Amino acid sequence: MSGGTGQADVTGGAREEGAPEERRVRVVLVDDHRMFRTGVQAEIGATATTGVEVVGEAADVDQAVAVVTATRPEVVLLDVHLPGGGGVEVLRRCAALTADPEQPVRFLALSVSDAAEDVIGVIRAGARGYVTKTITGPDLIASIFRVKDGDAVFSPRLAGFVLDAFASTDAPPVDEDMDRLTQREREVLRLIARGYAYKEIAKQLFISVKTVESHVSAVLRKLQLSNRHELTRWATARRLV
Repeated sequence: MSGGTGQADVTGGAREEGAPEERRVRVVLVDDHRMFRTGVQAEIGATATTGVEVVGEAADVDQAVAVVTATRPEVVLLDVHLPGGGGVEVLRRCAALTADPEQPVRFLALSVSDAAEDVIGVIRAGARGYVTKTITGPDLIASIFRVKDGDAVFSPRLAGFVLDAFASTDAPPVDEDMDRLTQREREVLRLIARGYAYKEIAKQLFISVKTVESHVSAVLRKLQLSNRHELTRWATARRLV
């Protein structure tokens, strides 16, 4: 992220009559790269001038759910790709918090990816917006406050894409079977369907063979399949290979 680009009027720069006291938002940062979290903290965490208070950080799905549940922030900056199932899994497990009418926790995806599957996946799971990591500090602060207020926020290039994806009559129907799988389970599914051995999958995804086996078992159970051969046929029929 870079510095400001003339967004002071939007993000709430210092004003007279105690204006900084009027703009406050509690935020949790979820990203598996510590240096990136540190950089974001440096950009947005100066509460006295930005109004943003970073109340917690997390590096994987389990940590994210625990921290968000404990701190109940107003906004969560959520990376899409996380150990333990990805941003979609965090949203799924925090669904009750996002639906709370009294104190909703709102999620803003902050990712390096602008892939269609990632964008639509987290928005469908309940995120209020999606911005890429090229966003400037002032624009990110503005986006956080807009999401806190209930607005939907997208990076300019993604806004039209998201609208087209949801409005198009040619858009593929929701695949309820795929929606049952976490992001990591989908990754394992695709690799299994392409003929990779468990050891090869473990090496490619930087996880243990035992973890691969656990993911395969979960996929088979959720899809009600008996073995990897049926799984391969299932994936091929959906053009996932």
